[in-house]
Amino acid sequence: MKIKKINEQLSVADQILPKDVSDIVKAGFKSIVCNRPDAEAPGQPAFKDIEQAAIKANVPIRYLPAVSGAVTPELGQEFGQILEELPQPVLAYCRSGMRCTTLWALSNAKKMDRASIVQTAANAGYDISAISL
Repeated sequence: MKIKKINEQLSVADQILPKDVSDIVKAGFKSIVCNRPDAEAPGQPAFKDIEQAAIKANVPIRYLPAVSGAVTPELGQEFGQILEELPQPVLAYCRSGMRCTTLWALSNAKKMDRASIVQTAANAGYDISAISL
């Protein structure tokens, strides 16, 4: 699990495992968001398994699957709404963290200027310069 900080409210990660949830909580995260659809890759843990670990750890978790290459502005807005509702800081995960970062960028398209969004993502190691915001 590689966690990358986007800002004080959000960090993103690659695929997590149920056993990672306790470490996520110990790291100070108050909520988890899954942006990876189930069965995207062989051997990937199902969301329900991670959800069960989160429930046992008493940490809120939400499921907003985003298909790679098909992330929409509407999903971005939904992601932004979820971030507003959940206790922060939030850890969002997908296969690499890129979809989570893209969703964050889309959720902030009307709040931040494009250059700031692209630079914030770049600071976390994600190139979103080709995304229409």
